[in-house]
Amino acid sequence: MSYYDNVGTYYDKDAVDFEQRYHQNPALQRIRQSFRQHTKSYEQESILEIGFGPGFDLVHFAEQFPNRKFYGLDISAEMVRLTREKIEEMGLENAWVAQGSVEDITTQFPQVTFDMIYVFFGALNTVNNLEVALSHLRQVLQPGGRMVLTFVNKYYVAGTIIELLKLKPKFAFARWKKIWGGYSPTNFLASRCYRPSTIKKWAKLHCIYSRGYSVFYPAWYYHTLHKRLPKSIVAALWELDERIATKRIGKFGEYMLYTFEKSD
Repeated sequence: MSYYDNVGTYYDKDAVDFEQRYHQNPALQRIRQSFRQHTKSYEQESILEIGFGPGFDLVHFAEQFPNRKFYGLDISAEMVRLTREKIEEMGLENAWVAQGSVEDITTQFPQVTFDMIYVFFGALNTVNNLEVALSHLRQVLQPGGRMVLTFVNKYYVAGTIIELLKLKPKFAFARWKKIWGGYSPTNFLASRCYRPSTIKKWAKLHCIYSRGYSVFYPAWYYHTLHKRLPKSIVAALWELDERIATKRIGKFGEYMLYTFEKSD
């Protein structure tokens, strides 16, 4: 079984729970809305999403912008099925999805180029070779086009401290290793977390914007903190993150977002 077969099987099994987790998790919803707002701030006509999951964002954008064309690629057959169902149910005629890895873009969407490519919630953490994957994205990005890429961050300092306080050093430093096992404590998914400098080096494009998420605002999977902390405190932590997200300390958040631009 190849690496991508393993990743696809993992998400096939997780597809339904993946969708339920989102609807039950205000932190995920808040972060996703921020990703969306940033992505929508750029002009775009031909858009590619890598790792669209159950199609939350692709169908959202396709419905909101009917005159734009949206394409999606995901490694999971079950995620593709769920998203196609949404596209058909909503009658969207400007959205197309296919199963495959980043390396399959030109096979699945031949002779199509894009002025916007976006990746939400770290799908590129599960590619076989990030440097090669980024080269494939550059190949189909139009001159003047942009990529909004989010990654699970390597050095999530608050998470490391929390896990150490819970006396779980294995989880505290899991991302620091060459191979990270993913979020689940029971289902291993071979993933890789990268330093910001590595991502920028391999992108080989001009980085016009970068910011962190969940520097102080609790990561989406810290359900207990979100429930126990007063809502006013949680909101204040989000606002604090918003003020510091683009500063150096932002590099120590749970997620990183980068916007890269290809020269004309």
